[in-house]
Amino acid sequence: MKHYKDPVTNEVYAYEADGSQDAYIKPGLIPVTNEDAQGIVAANKQAQIDALPYTTKRAMEYPDFRDYLDGVVKGDQAQVQAYIDACLAVKAKYPKE
Repeated sequence: MKHYKDPVTNEVYAYEADGSQDAYIKPGLIPVTNEDAQGIVAANKQAQIDALPYTTKRAMEYPDFRDYLDGVVKGDQAQVQAYIDACLAVKAKYPKE
């Protein structure tokens, strides 16, 4: 694959290395290495996550509530406490703004 980035939007585009898609390469795109493309994509993804409100970030990271209920039903206090601890860690990571 050949990778290019748009210098304005920082989007990454990939085209077949054999040249069969060269006609689709938009003017103004800058060639980048595969490693650079992966880094740009990861940075763009992280920027999207960083832009989310804390409530969404929290919701994405909270443990599954079924783990808590399973612990309650089984009477497994260690499992219940592990769930509570995981929730508190998420709250600490994403405090209310």
